[in-house]
Amino acid sequence: MTDNLSGVIAFVKTAEALSFVGAARALGVSASAVGKNVAKLEASLNVRLLHRSTRKVGLTAEGQLFYERCRKILDDLHDARAMLSHAIQAPRGKLRVSLPTIGYRFLFPHMLAFRQTYPEIELELDFNDHLVDVIEEGFDVVIRSGGLADSSLMARKLGPFRFVLCASPAYLREHGRPVTLADLERHPCLRYRFATTGKIMDWTLSANPAITALRLPTALTLNNMEAMLSAAVDGHGIAYMPDFLAREALAQGQLDTVLEGHCEDEGQFWALWPSSRHLSPKIRVFVDFAAARLFTTRPTGSPPATR
Repeated sequence: MTDNLSGVIAFVKTAEALSFVGAARALGVSASAVGKNVAKLEASLNVRLLHRSTRKVGLTAEGQLFYERCRKILDDLHDARAMLSHAIQAPRGKLRVSLPTIGYRFLFPHMLAFRQTYPEIELELDFNDHLVDVIEEGFDVVIRSGGLADSSLMARKLGPFRFVLCASPAYLREHGRPVTLADLERHPCLRYRFATTGKIMDWTLSANPAITALRLPTALTLNNMEAMLSAAVDGHGIAYMPDFLAREALAQGQLDTVLEGHCEDEGQFWALWPSSRHLSPKIRVFVDFAAARLFTTRPTGSPPATR
């Protein structure tokens, strides 16, 4: 096996240099040793791989085919060794992560545990709701919701999370609690506008076309979910927001959920990172940690949706 591998390496280097001398220089051995290894390989295969002359070496047709396969095998072997080397290294260095503006709400509860587990990783966190060019802007990992627009990136699911309809107790005492989805047409609604597209987020409350066609009175339109939360707590109307955003306000009695059985839609976050032959240890452990820890609990006061 070792002899065969030595022969393959000698053959590939000779094919690339078109010279036994050039291959010997690259391998740090004598030209005669390279020639002997290639000759042994040809004998074992019972195929001539190289045309030899006093001035140059060339590939036969069979040699060309064999070279292409061997080059890929050696590249894969190199990658396997590099991957193993990365795997046994301690994760360290700066890790640049881009998250949505509300990302601190699902990340910060687990931040201390991550830093204690991986003390040699320096986190640099960028919070914004705009699309970013992962490679151009130098991010190691990006966390975003919705569909995947860039197929060149590696991706892993985080979540999912649910949406909840909620309002402040003071608002509900003054305006009443909606009992049916149709009741929403008589309540001021707080709507979210996506910063990236400018579109208003739909309230996915039912598969029934008659329900999805509800005309929701808009009291406020906001492009920031934290502002949406504040407006709901202040009693401006009914809001539709991610469960992890409402969790603290629900637990503290600042918000109350309504129409719980109708919020069937689930959102999905993804961890995205540049595609490369070798996944660095710091990216690997962060993505594994995020997948294991984030979006694993439901908000207080919001039971699972029922049909």
